Amino acid sequence: MQKRVPGTSTNPRASQWQSRFASLSRSIYCGPPSLLRGCGTTMRLVSKFHSDSDSLSEVDLTPADQEEEVVTHYHGNHSDNIEEKTVDPPGLEESGPEKAHIQRGVLIAEAGRTLWTRNQLIVAYITIWIIEFIGAFSQGMTSTLTPYVTSSFQEHSLTATTSILSGLIGGLITLPYAKVLDIWGRPQAYALMVICETVGLIMMAGCNNVKTYCAAQIFYYIGTNGITFTHMIFIADTTSLKNRCFFIAFTSSPTIATTWAYGPATEAVLNHIGYRWGFGIWAIIVPLTCAPLFSMFYWNQIRAYREGIVHKVPSGRNIWQSLVYYGIEFDVIGLTILSAGLALFLLAFSLYSYQADQWRSPLIICFIIFGALLVVAFCWYERYIAPVTFVPWTLMKNRTVFFTFVMCASMYCAFSLWYSYFYSMLIVVFNTSVTVATYINNIYGVGSCFWAVVQGLAILYNGRIKWHVFLFGLPLSILGVGLMIYFRQPDQDVGYLAMCMIFIAFGYGTIVMCEQMTVMAVSSHKNIPAILAMEMMIGSIGGSIGSTIAAALWTGVFPERLAKYLPADAPIAEIYGSIEVQSSYPVGSDIRNGINRAYGDAQRLMVITAVCLYIIGWIATLFWEDIDIRKMKLKKGIIF
Repeated sequence: MQKRVPGTSTNPRASQWQSRFASLSRSIYCGPPSLLRGCGTTMRLVSKFHSDSDSLSEVDLTPADQEEEVVTHYHGNHSDNIEEKTVDPPGLEESGPEKAHIQRGVLIAEAGRTLWTRNQLIVAYITIWIIEFIGAFSQGMTSTLTPYVTSSFQEHSLTATTSILSGLIGGLITLPYAKVLDIWGRPQAYALMVICETVGLIMMAGCNNVKTYCAAQIFYYIGTNGITFTHMIFIADTTSLKNRCFFIAFTSSPTIATTWAYGPATEAVLNHIGYRWGFGIWAIIVPLTCAPLFSMFYWNQIRAYREGIVHKVPSGRNIWQSLVYYGIEFDVIGLTILSAGLALFLLAFSLYSYQADQWRSPLIICFIIFGALLVVAFCWYERYIAPVTFVPWTLMKNRTVFFTFVMCASMYCAFSLWYSYFYSMLIVVFNTSVTVATYINNIYGVGSCFWAVVQGLAILYNGRIKWHVFLFGLPLSILGVGLMIYFRQPDQDVGYLAMCMIFIAFGYGTIVMCEQMTVMAVSSHKNIPAILAMEMMIGSIGGSIGSTIAAALWTGVFPERLAKYLPADAPIAEIYGSIEVQSSYPVGSDIRNGINRAYGDAQRLMVITAVCLYIIGWIATLFWEDIDIRKMKLKKGIIF
């Protein structure tokens, strides 16, 4: 995340608004000006690009009233092994304590390349694999249980809606979380995410309505996204770029095993202890499995203090001043505006069918108008007012980064479109058991994780990642989803759907790995947390938009087709609201056949829309730089 200096913008309107906000910040802050300067309100990060390669290049951190460089401050005998050096500007010594506080997480992470031994790193990677195994198992069960939770409240049609807010906020929070990692450090931030996931699981176990379940999913996905993001940053800190793809794939490989386990486990939970304990058991297991990695992070932080690499310096702030400081650093105002705007706008498309006047409903009209206005207000606030921007805009000026994000948004949007009601279709239309439906539904998870490992090995021999995606990953995904237009119908055999899922899985295994490697290859190491956070945020927003479109198509098409295909005396409202009611009618009966036809009509529209989005992503890939990551330079220190 970059900082802008109030009063230093070349745009006079920006300078005017930033100066006003800076004055307001000082009046609220109630602290000495020296500490306020340390908070970043007089410092900005200026980034530019080499014209010959479009690659990102960091330049000086320039204070408003000084022309000296301020970078990370190291002490002790380990400084020779770390790439950055100290250049303290005269006249800013008073900002040193605050500077040290801001850089603490970065300092400890960089020091980790000398503090971690190779054996410790091996243990850490094994621990991460175990945590990811538990995470994949729990996520598989929770996602499978979601239709049964919504159906228990007669709200099965809200299945996709429950994932809109959780996916949206879970993605948006990644950028501020990257800042938390830098300011607080790995162990503190990691513990916060474990707590969030545990709270979400407890709320799921105790929910009594869909609203509470949606809120629980927000906590849960904030936690899971944060934990996974921390693992990814740790891998980026300790591996070379050409090997990084393999290690990221390695930590994702538990999905290959968990897919075969959580299907029968979910069925056993539903048949014996109920879905509430299906969530409750993970609220106990998750924190226990995350504790060892937290301990390793915390132990190395203590070592960094003991060996003098990082010094504990009091911030000099009281509680109120700290709240203001963190509010500015995390851009709470910008995050709130964007979250509210996107949530209102996207929810309108999934909730309109519940209003008597549908699109003409005053509530839906207000959601759309105010949601759009808040998104515009966010852009204006970030451009003219925010002293610390929520989005690292300068990083997006690189064409490879920009078009990678375009591909990422279209890909995740398309995936959520065709995937949202896929499990329900397997249960109802193809009359599969929970276990079989889970196996088919998760061919994607198994296949993509398996192929990601293969892809990681392939990159060791051919590092030109652009062509892996353009010639193999996206064409195979388009083929798989395109075939679903024909095979995702009631009169087809379910085996053809399994074939399509295999194509999609291998395509995604290539796309996801290369997408992450691409943005890291054109970014400096210091920018990797921000660029990966941005990538995860855009993917989550794209997924939320896809879920929104899926919910809009479902609520607009499915009930209308039920009314068209079902007998006049059929309980349409009950059928529409519950997957269990839908699957309770005998196979071959008029009602079951009508339900299946309604499913087929709605699913066809979802899949066609998804194919169009995949083609947009395929075109965007053409604009990537042709980078060979095997030629990238290695960092100093202990890495794989």
